Amino acid sequence: MAAGLVLLGCLLALWRATATPSVTGEGGGATAPGWGFTHTQYGADGDPAAQRLIAQEPLPQVQALMGWGADNPEPSPGVYDFARLDARVALITRSGGTPIITLCCAPDWMKGGKPGATDWSQLETAPSPAHDADFAALAATVARRYPQVRDFVVWNEFKGFFDNRADQWDAAAYTALYNDVYRALKAVRPDIEVGGPYLPMDSFASAADAAAQGHGSSVSGDWGTLDERVVTAFGYWLQHKAGADFVAVDGSTVPRDSRSSGDPFAAAAKFTAVSRWIHSRTSLPLWWTEWYVEPSGSGWSEPQRDAVLAAGMIALAEGHVAAAFYWNPETGDATCPGCLWSSTGAALPPLALLQGFARWFPPMAALVPLRAADPRVLVLAQAARGVAVNTTAQTLRTTVHGHPLILGPYGVVWFTP
Repeated sequence: MAAGLVLLGCLLALWRATATPSVTGEGGGATAPGWGFTHTQYGADGDPAAQRLIAQEPLPQVQALMGWGADNPEPSPGVYDFARLDARVALITRSGGTPIITLCCAPDWMKGGKPGATDWSQLETAPSPAHDADFAALAATVARRYPQVRDFVVWNEFKGFFDNRADQWDAAAYTALYNDVYRALKAVRPDIEVGGPYLPMDSFASAADAAAQGHGSSVSGDWGTLDERVVTAFGYWLQHKAGADFVAVDGSTVPRDSRSSGDPFAAAAKFTAVSRWIHSRTSLPLWWTEWYVEPSGSGWSEPQRDAVLAAGMIALAEGHVAAAFYWNPETGDATCPGCLWSSTGAALPPLALLQGFARWFPPMAALVPLRAADPRVLVLAQAARGVAVNTTAQTLRTTVHGHPLILGPYGVVWFTP
């Protein structure tokens, strides 16, 4: 029996080694944090039950430098307040998670505000170019303070970098900030991994809609059309960055010109298509630092929401992403649609989904091309495990690779191929 378990362990180790190839950035280091989530204002702080949940199956966890649960880290030049950030990094480390810091946002004095004051309404204002070096110095201070943090993402969604007069993203201003931060972090520790541009992959519902707005692009499909301004900004960063260990982007399957994604399951194809487009532009590992599938005020039931979330994760996996982080919408209320855990510390369905994908579909896992006999059932599989998703509100009976499956309305079922 013991010999059999040893042999099984060896086979599993061999499978993991072949199914999860190494992913490297320009610095040569492995960059594959996998499926994880981002802490927001109401995290697991002071909630022992929630902390136990996330420690059961540790995941990569992202925390912002300022905001979303962290205070102003440098209220005045050279005066630091890391208490809240310390607590979040300690929480992530204590739960066994991989800590990742998003270097956003900037103290007020770096963007025209008064030293010593924090105006949270200006959180999304970018540093003025004259303070790029100051922000980079702050990033270096953070890197020295948290030697357990290897991965840093520079800024968040190009916040404060849109030129309204030109009606374009100011990619040059963002890249100047990025390059200062990149160099500062690499000077602290060469093994630190840095990525950007964390650009929102905004899209229109159709090529015609994009053209009508004057922002059509060649990145298009049944899911819609990528905004040309995004394509231009992304290209500028790729060409002018000082270096990068991974690419970071985010986005929603809901078009910017619509309150609905139409068929949300079909819309998930955007994640695969955009990921493949990015892979065609660069060999850097790809991170989706945020990803969304639900329109505002959808009124979806929990099963429907979970099914669409699973469809989005399938699309990301098929796009061969190195990491994808779920934005935990914890509100502090008793009910929290789409949250990973409730305010009472109870696990909610999206957490089980996230942990299941982390367990069975690590970055760059070798996928097996299986399909269900019923095309209304989506399937993602690797050699040892698969997941099937019912995209309808009715019970479906189907087969996958000869195995019968029964899925309830919007059911998500794990199976052995």
